[in-house]
Amino acid sequence: MERRKFLGSVSGAVMLSAITPYGMVASDTKLSHPLPVSGNDRDLWVHIIYKMADPIFSNLAKGTLRKNMLVEKSPFYDSRKNVTYLEAVGRCLAGIAPWLALPDDSSEEGKLRATLRANVLKGIANGVNPSSPDYLNFRNEHQPIVDAAYMVHGFVRARKALWEPLDAQTKTRVITELKALRTRKAFDSNWLLFTALTESFLLSIGEKDWDKKAVDKALDKFDEWYVGDGWYSDGPTFALDYYNSFVIHPMLVDTLEILVKHNIKPQADYDLALKRMVRYADQLERMISPVGTFPVIGRSITYRTGAMQALAQVALEENLPEGVSPAQVRCALTKVTENMLGGEAFDKNGWLKLGFTGHTPEIADYYTSTGSLYMASLSFLPLGLPADNPFWSDPAEEWTSQKAWNGAAFKKDYHVKY
Repeated sequence: MERRKFLGSVSGAVMLSAITPYGMVASDTKLSHPLPVSGNDRDLWVHIIYKMADPIFSNLAKGTLRKNMLVEKSPFYDSRKNVTYLEAVGRCLAGIAPWLALPDDSSEEGKLRATLRANVLKGIANGVNPSSPDYLNFRNEHQPIVDAAYMVHGFVRARKALWEPLDAQTKTRVITELKALRTRKAFDSNWLLFTALTESFLLSIGEKDWDKKAVDKALDKFDEWYVGDGWYSDGPTFALDYYNSFVIHPMLVDTLEILVKHNIKPQADYDLALKRMVRYADQLERMISPVGTFPVIGRSITYRTGAMQALAQVALEENLPEGVSPAQVRCALTKVTENMLGGEAFDKNGWLKLGFTGHTPEIADYYTSTGSLYMASLSFLPLGLPADNPFWSDPAEEWTSQKAWNGAAFKKDYHVKY
């Protein structure tokens, strides 16, 4: 299905020659490959996402994830350590999937991508193998409903690269684990979309017993919970946080895309959800300050750059709002990434640390442990665009708040009624 295009051009933009990747990595950090030296934004993104993902999937491929992953928990943690490994795998897979879907090439980036993809495929096989020391927990507690859905999102975003190459036994085991989630029910909140995406994925791969009732409930509830101007309430009561980006818009839109493709829902439902996500992404871009920070509001703030997932997704799908250029989004997200995922975000073994920019475990929520933090990968979705795409190749450009605070013209903002 073709994504509807909302991209518009910007005229009279102020160019910033100083917008470049600057990040330094702490001297005690173990790197899987050399630091980027080209001054290229994409090199910085590739460096950081590989640094983030490699410890997870190289260990999972060898059956050593449980052995080697250093698990840190919130001081208020509720003992979900057994789920932290699925959290790391599922959440990171959802973010790296579009990048792994790019075709192989002989570049240094291409070699890293091919290595990571091979480890992901081997790792998934280990993760659903009951005999593996890294057999992931899909069957106990409610939390696997969440993180299985992020794994599924990875399959949805890169079906040809991550789902189709799996051997028949691994596919059967994945399906079995996803169906085993049905012994628990999602809470009446953003959790409904985890079940909806998982069950829609089962439909998309030909499973006849997908749970249409659970999918319909999620869609009905979020239709009811839409509060206007691109925002959904996360349940009956509105909360000002980033769950519209962490979960709601991306999973709602991608669930509807599957259902439209299978003639379960009308195209108009998908189009409306996409328009709302684009509007929300427009607001996210405006929230990025001139120095690449954003408001520290709501729970789950330790998910760091994951708060930008909705903006990253509309950039990946080339559906940016009118008046927002790919280059300004790239530059804004690059600065946010530099601020949040420099060397201080990782421990000496390359695992993410609890915190917002550095190591501040006291701000972590009661459900947060090391695996939870890999939601940060979700801002890296535009790496699924090839290097010659305008998102990467266009000259650096000021983003909205920079234009505004530097005295330049910028797009006015009005609420929407859809």
